[in-house]
Amino acid sequence: MEVYLDNSATTRVFTEVAQYMTQIMCQDYGNPSSLHKKGLEAEQYLRYAKEIFAKILKVNEKEIYFTSGGTESDNMAIRGVAMSYQRQGRHLITTRIEHPAVLQTMRFLEEQGFRVTYLPVDAFGRISLEDLQRAMSGDTILVSIMHTNNEIGSLQPIAEAGALIKRMNPNTRFHVDAVQGFGKARIYPKKMNIDLLSASGHKIHASKGVGMLYVDERTRLAPIVFGGGQQGNLRSGTENVPGIAGMAKAAEMLYRDLDEDLRRLEECKSYFIRGIGELEGTRINGLLPGYPRGEGTAPHVVSVSFRGVRSEVLLHALEEKGIYVSAGSACSARKPQPSATLRAIGVDKALLESTIRFSFSVLTTREELEYTLETLEKLLPQLRRYTRQ
Repeated sequence: MEVYLDNSATTRVFTEVAQYMTQIMCQDYGNPSSLHKKGLEAEQYLRYAKEIFAKILKVNEKEIYFTSGGTESDNMAIRGVAMSYQRQGRHLITTRIEHPAVLQTMRFLEEQGFRVTYLPVDAFGRISLEDLQRAMSGDTILVSIMHTNNEIGSLQPIAEAGALIKRMNPNTRFHVDAVQGFGKARIYPKKMNIDLLSASGHKIHASKGVGMLYVDERTRLAPIVFGGGQQGNLRSGTENVPGIAGMAKAAEMLYRDLDEDLRRLEECKSYFIRGIGELEGTRINGLLPGYPRGEGTAPHVVSVSFRGVRSEVLLHALEEKGIYVSAGSACSARKPQPSATLRAIGVDKALLESTIRFSFSVLTTREELEYTLETLEKLLPQLRRYTRQ
């Protein structure tokens, strides 16, 4: 039996999406900048994609831009705002548990003379609005906070943060990295005071190499990619039409049945957490007090520390049984340092290198989770005996 529980790293492309993309690559393959029929056909796919994302987010179509993925969208938003508004101020705010695409961009800007405040999080991975309020100042030009943490599934108070930011300084731009949240929640930028929002195709059952960035029409961005002037001179380069169209179709499919899908994901998470809790020497990270089944956190991420078992050993033991999981963020899994997120929430040092992330999708079944729990029950005692020896 093959069980894929690493959906926060990437997802399987929907069959309908793959077929749709194949049609575009093999039949409607024109360059959207060309003036002939093939070019106009390609341009129609881009227009339709903008319509879909604008409808989902309840924004204007002209506020939707396409990129090569979540990393570029984050870079484009953060660096674009910093370069455009640096005369108004050089202070930026983010959190200690952001994705490397945000954190590394912030560190780059620090080298350019910007001042960055990194907000701490509590033991459940959430920022304090009081900390955000204290960090805000007259020269704060950007706040960047992720919607859903990719390692432990914590959810940030995005709407409340947006309201606070605009109340304290209406000129401060608010960026939300929604790479893990888009497709798992209803996010309305206008209502939540979000000026910029990033999403990625391969996290929502579309292909790798494509992303989306929402930019409020009142927000100026300095481009970081130069060339032929596509997408209003903001993001040059011939558009990835098959990827963009596929991402839009996947988003359309997810949001069409979102309520039902979320209910199923929440049931899967609750069942899995209950089963994990029955295993000896386990600690589930990020659970809110009084909500033992994961309520109030992302419906698709479960972070578990297994005392006495190194995560890499358990990962490969599960792999041998056909179960695929992650020892952390796929973007940093090959690097030796402990997870910044786990350290930020105060996970015991002995557990930092004993943590596995299980992440689900709408394709995950109850039978797959049953098999995973049964396999863990058999493997853990064996691996602990081996470790003690």
